[in-house]
Formats: sequence, C-alpha cells, structure tokens
Amino acid sequence: MAQTLVSNDVSSSTSDRLASMAHEAIDRATPRVSRAEQEVRGAATKAADSAKLLQEHAMQAAEENLRSVRSFIGNNPLAAAGIAFAAGALLSALVRR
Repeated sequence: MAQTLVSNDVSSSTSDRLASMAHEAIDRATPRVSRAEQEVRGAATKAADSAKLLQEHAMQAAEENLRSVRSFIGNNPLAAAGIAFAAGALLSALVRR
C-alpha cells in the first residue's frame, strides 16, 4: 500500500509538471497566434473587398455590353436575326455530333 501512495504521488507530480509546462507553452504561443489571427482576418477582409470591387466592375461591364447589344439590335434588326439564326444552326449542328 505504501508503494501505491508513492506511485500516486509521483504520477501526480509528473501530471502537475506536464500541465504546468503545457500552460506555459500555450501562454508563450498566444501572442503569436493572436497576431497570426489578426493577419488572416485582415487578408480575408482585403480579399472580400477586392471580390466586391471586381463584382461591381463585372456588373458594370455586363450592363454596358447589354446596352451595346440592344443598340445594335435596334439599329440592325435583320442582321441581328441573321446572326441569331446562324448561331442557332451552328449550335444545333454541334449538339447533334
């Protein structure tokens, strides 16, 4: 029974030392991890802002192109119909193969 008490004391002190070492390691790593988290959040924010800006530019370009196509169709209705027919025939031929 005395050996059991000594064994428990040794394992208890070993556990306490290991827990203390783990806490110290976490305390040392916390500032670096915090800085890394801030950098990642900053990069994510920049990426989101860039994506939003690109989306806005794409929407503006699409609207401008749509206006241009509508203008072409309004000024050249027969040519637009011919182009649409040719595109449909070409697409139909490609799908059949």
